[in-house]
Amino acid sequence: MWRVLLYNNISVKGLEQLPRESYETSSDIQHPDAILLRSANLHSEPIPETVLAVGRAGAGVNNVPVAELTRRGIPVFNAPGANANAVKELVLAGLFLSARNICPAWAHVQGMTGSDEEIHKATEACKKQFVGFELPGRTLGVVGLGAIGVLVANAAKALGMRVVGYDPQITVDNAWQLDAGVEAARSVGDLMSRSDMITIHVPLVDATREMVDASRLQQAKPGATLLNFSRSEVVNEADVLAALDEGKLHTYICDFPSNAVKNHPKAVALPHLGASTVEAQDNCAVMVARQIRDYLETGNVHNSVNFPEVSLPRGDKGDRICVVNANVPNMLGQISSALADAGLNIDDMYNKSQGEIAYTVVDVEGVVPDAVVEQLSAIEGVLKVRLLH
Repeated sequence: MWRVLLYNNISVKGLEQLPRESYETSSDIQHPDAILLRSANLHSEPIPETVLAVGRAGAGVNNVPVAELTRRGIPVFNAPGANANAVKELVLAGLFLSARNICPAWAHVQGMTGSDEEIHKATEACKKQFVGFELPGRTLGVVGLGAIGVLVANAAKALGMRVVGYDPQITVDNAWQLDAGVEAARSVGDLMSRSDMITIHVPLVDATREMVDASRLQQAKPGATLLNFSRSEVVNEADVLAALDEGKLHTYICDFPSNAVKNHPKAVALPHLGASTVEAQDNCAVMVARQIRDYLETGNVHNSVNFPEVSLPRGDKGDRICVVNANVPNMLGQISSALADAGLNIDDMYNKSQGEIAYTVVDVEGVVPDAVVEQLSAIEGVLKVRLLH
C-alpha cells in the first residue's frame, strides 16, 4: 500500500487517479511515500525520510525546497500547462479591464448617491472620464512563450491585435503551436518599446527577478499597460508604481496584492486568481497524481523540475532497479559491475542526466537480492536506490 500525504484540498478527480486498493491518501500520514500539495509552504515543513516523491498540483514550485529534495534524490513533479487556459482567460480579462477602465468606472458608480434620476444624470456627465480604447490594431508584447504565453499570444491575435513575443528558450513544441503571425522581439527592452500592452509569463528565477524595473520601464511606450500574472517579484513594484505616477504606464494589472498596489488608483490587484477555476484545479491534480503514481510504481519520470525525463516500458522478466546519483563519471559502470558480480543479466536499461543529477532505470532477469541494493547504495555519489519487484 502506497501512502500519500496531502497538503491543501486536492481535487477529488486528482485523487481518483490513485486507486484506493493500493493507495492511502490523507492529511494525517506519519510515514508517507509521497507528498501531494498545492500552495502549502513545504520549506517550513519536515520532510520524512520515507518520502520518495513530491508533487505540486500547479506549475510553480517556489513553495517547495527543490534543492534540498534534489540532494536527497527525491524528484519534484509539477503540472505545466494544466492551468494555462485559466490563466489565459484571466489575462484576456485584464486586457479589457485596462482598455475600458472598467475598475475605476465601477468604483465611481459604487460611490454615486441620490435618486435614480440624479444617478442617471451623473452617469452621463462622468462617463467621459473613463473613455478607453479598443484592442484590434494595438500591440501586445508577450514575455515568455511557454504554455500560457502561447495561448495568450494566439488569443490576442484572434482578437485582432498585433502580437510581439520574446522567449530565447522557447521549446519546439510551443513554437509549433504559436500563431505564425506572432512577431519576434530581440530582447525584453525591444518588446517593451514596440508594445501598447505587455504581459509577463515567466518562472521566478534569479534571471527573471525584477525583470521589469525602472530601466526597462523607460523603454516602454508612453501610456503602456503592464500585466503580471506570473509572480509578483518579476517586477520591481516600487518602479512600476512610480511609472504609474509619472504617467509612463496607463495601468498595472496583477494577481498579487500589496498595500501599495491595491491602494493605487491606476492599479488593479486580484487575489491570485490565475489558476482558480474548477477545471484548472482538476487538471493540475489529475496530471500530478498520474505522475506520482507512475514514478512510485514504475520509476518513470514525467514533468519533474529536478529530474531528467525517463520512460522505460516495464519488462516482464524480473525486478526493476532505480538509481539516483550525482552526475559524475563511471557511475553507470559501477552500477553495471555490481549487477554483473551478482550474476544478474540486464534486460533493459535507461540512463539520463539533468544538471547535477543522473537517473538510471534497469530491468534485470530474475530477483534482485537485498544485498545488491545495499551494495549499490554504498557507492559514493549514489543518493537513492529503489527496488521494484
